[in-house]
Amino acid sequence: MDMLIVSLGFILASYSIIGNDAIQTLGTFLSSNEKRPWWILWLFASTILTIVLVYGWYFYGGDVSYGRLDRIPTVETLQWWHIAPPFALLILTRLGIPVSTTFLVLSVFTPGFLLGQIIIKSLVGYAVAFIAAIGLWILISKRIEKTFINTKSTKKRWVVAQWVTTGFLWSQWLIQDLANIYVYLPRKLDGSTLILTLVVMIGILALIFQHQGGKIQSIVKRKANTHDIRSATLIDGLYAVVLLIFKEMNNLPMSTTWVFLGVLAGREYAMNHRLELLSLKSTFKETSMDLSKAAAGLVISVLVALLLKEVAFDSKKAKIKETDKTETVYRQEEISNPFDFVITGP
Repeated sequence: MDMLIVSLGFILASYSIIGNDAIQTLGTFLSSNEKRPWWILWLFASTILTIVLVYGWYFYGGDVSYGRLDRIPTVETLQWWHIAPPFALLILTRLGIPVSTTFLVLSVFTPGFLLGQIIIKSLVGYAVAFIAAIGLWILISKRIEKTFINTKSTKKRWVVAQWVTTGFLWSQWLIQDLANIYVYLPRKLDGSTLILTLVVMIGILALIFQHQGGKIQSIVKRKANTHDIRSATLIDGLYAVVLLIFKEMNNLPMSTTWVFLGVLAGREYAMNHRLELLSLKSTFKETSMDLSKAAAGLVISVLVALLLKEVAFDSKKAKIKETDKTETVYRQEEISNPFDFVITGP
């Protein structure tokens, strides 16, 4: 039963997290390469996934999470409530809600004080990404992005630049979010487990790419000119740099979803202001919709975690009471045994 829960937890986490978070990372890559066969994009992403996993496994002594699970206690025996978050994530993803997988999945395994630190780091990530995106696109919107909108690029250097940038971004996302998937497995993996889990995730990637990203991809497509390979390159580049900065800060997990939304929101405000594409009111409505969905996802994640922890606590109390009751009955049976006697006195 324990192996069944471990396997199911890993598979569900892989599918739901890749379907939700990875598409936010590869979304602009998919949008700007819609005319290419999906399997070429899949092979590219799968190659980088393999490199990142094998590198982490080799240089971190079997730990493919790059040390991001060091502060999270290992659960000796997984229970059914540990696999409930990936189920909830599947539903939220189908609804197109960009919920943070870090909050939803890791919160069940994480002590309360540590979850608070993860939330704070993620919100700071949103703010940094938002401010950085505003600053960058205030500078480049009129000269560069306006040119992108009015012209079509066929130059190979932009294709090369985007694929390089996407590869770098994809690797940074994996280093951050592999902890959300591998939290269901032992911290140190043997070679056979590494290969098996890699095959599972590559297969899931194939499904996601074949369906062009699914519901979450619509968030990317609604943003201004994200289908242009040059704009996509700039978005991915800034996103990757912000993730790199926070990766080097410490090994505490964080929500890449919030960083992603921060980059897109800051870019929208700057571009719409500089190029007068949309009014500030319309921009606020668009970006606040994404932010409200992410905030709702955060609230849902915390509530689910608290509910599941309460269920786990009640279950443990019931087991303790049952054990105490069994021991009490056993002692009563020992005492009532007519063949037992105690000699007292001198």
